[in-house]
Amino acid sequence: MENKSKNEKHKMAVIIWLAIYPLITVLCHFLGEYLQPLPTALRTLVLTLIAVPVMVYFLVPLLSRLLGTWLNK
Repeated sequence: MENKSKNEKHKMAVIIWLAIYPLITVLCHFLGEYLQPLPTALRTLVLTLIAVPVMVYFLVPLLSRLLGTWLNK
């Protein structure tokens, strides 16, 4: 049972990475020029204010559905 739990965590980590990497890349590409003058903490705040809801409400559920068979093995 514990091994299955570890597998589920690893698989969820892969799902999150598959969502976050392209999302942050796209956000930096399109917003980087506008965010550059801001202090690092404020840039991070803006990026996370956008990224977290997109991840939680769109990307992770979408990837979980698309990869559901693999997730449930």
